[in-house]
Amino acid sequence: MSEFFDPYNADRPLMMKCSCGRDHTIADHHAEVAADGAAVELRRRSETAEFEAYSNEFIEATLVKALFPHDEVRRRFLRAVGKGTAMAAIASVLPVTSLQAMAQEKQGALEKTNLKIGFIPITCATPLIMAHPLGFYSKQGLNVEVTKTAGWALVRDKMINKEYDASHFLSPMPLAISLGLGSNAVPMNVATIQNINGQAITLALKHKDNRDPKNWKGFKFGIPFDYSIHNFLLRYYLAENGLNPDTDVQLRVIPPAEMVANLRAGNIDGFLGPDPFNQRAVFDEVGFIHVLTRDLWNGHPCCAFGTSTEFIQKNPNTFAALYRAVLTSAAMARDPKNRELIAKVIAPSQYLNQPEAVLTQVLTGRFADGLGKIQNVPERADFDPMPWQSMAVWMLTQMQRWGYIKGDVDYKALAEKVFLITDARKHMKELGQPFAAGSGYTKHTIMGKAFDATKPAEYLKSFAISKAA
Repeated sequence: MSEFFDPYNADRPLMMKCSCGRDHTIADHHAEVAADGAAVELRRRSETAEFEAYSNEFIEATLVKALFPHDEVRRRFLRAVGKGTAMAAIASVLPVTSLQAMAQEKQGALEKTNLKIGFIPITCATPLIMAHPLGFYSKQGLNVEVTKTAGWALVRDKMINKEYDASHFLSPMPLAISLGLGSNAVPMNVATIQNINGQAITLALKHKDNRDPKNWKGFKFGIPFDYSIHNFLLRYYLAENGLNPDTDVQLRVIPPAEMVANLRAGNIDGFLGPDPFNQRAVFDEVGFIHVLTRDLWNGHPCCAFGTSTEFIQKNPNTFAALYRAVLTSAAMARDPKNRELIAKVIAPSQYLNQPEAVLTQVLTGRFADGLGKIQNVPERADFDPMPWQSMAVWMLTQMQRWGYIKGDVDYKALAEKVFLITDARKHMKELGQPFAAGSGYTKHTIMGKAFDATKPAEYLKSFAISKAA
């Protein structure tokens, strides 16, 4: 009999799709069983002394890396003041460390324990999502409802209307919302980057023999949102190949979950979108992966976890607990040995609702590219939570380049206002610590071109194709 009906089986109800009695398919049932088993194993791993030590060191190393992006400066500082003094100084001034300690020691009551967090069902949201089934939120005393959301504009609106307490964002979104671009201006903060890399340009199969972007004039591309790294990277890639993204091609905003269907229907020629939909296009045999975005900018930010400035101010203890849960989850997601289990955990319908095989290919980096090859790119997706302010500055240059921002831009002020871990340098100076390094700035290379966040105006003027005056 089919998996849907089996009228002569005494062990199954007649009109139900699953022997467990629930109204879901057998495939869904198997996925949930696999997810439960994987979550049990990951929880076991998370409760070991080894992971506890790893997680704490991961968080601390991440934060120290933010304070000292240049290792030479970190070493010089440690040699000058000693380990003990350095640790005490950092612990006394670093907001996240204080918040982390507060959450660990349960000092002060959580101002709010029932929270609603929005997410878009894509692999970029892995840390935020998996913190739920792995119990990382509940360990912090939080009752969190992670709510699947249809599109980015809806995420923005629900955050502005305070229907969500915190959310999965595209990393440029908190900048745009804080500036009032496309909505009312509401101060938002990026607490952590959810993922780096993890995107691709995927084209319809009919373009297999047309891989040179110089020939793509007239193409129609899907992007998930105007204020997205996807939009800015696709524009960058096209412009570097001589095409004006505003006049030579069409860019259409399409929710990630609808990108493959639009590719199949011929409504678009390709998309620069989040996974798993690049891999899903290959799985469904409607597209191929033209280029991974890590080949355009290795280590680029994509999605973020954040909330409103008002929420942080009103609920500092709750925010601390939330922060620790998500960072702990990021630490687990970053370890490649956990990736296959994570694919099982986030595959079921309440999360990504995707075939486990698709997610495994994305998260492990061993994947079919749709061109007949199996590629092995372990860094295809990664989970580095550091919200470098230099990344925010780059996003602002691209918003200005393509006309989303008019007039002068105080890049540094905006980046440090929205991307957290911005007070560290100021407080270190107040304590008289010899802190010479930038607090959250590092250099990036995008398509072979160096970006120096201290010279955004010069960078902006360097482009031949641009709307900026």
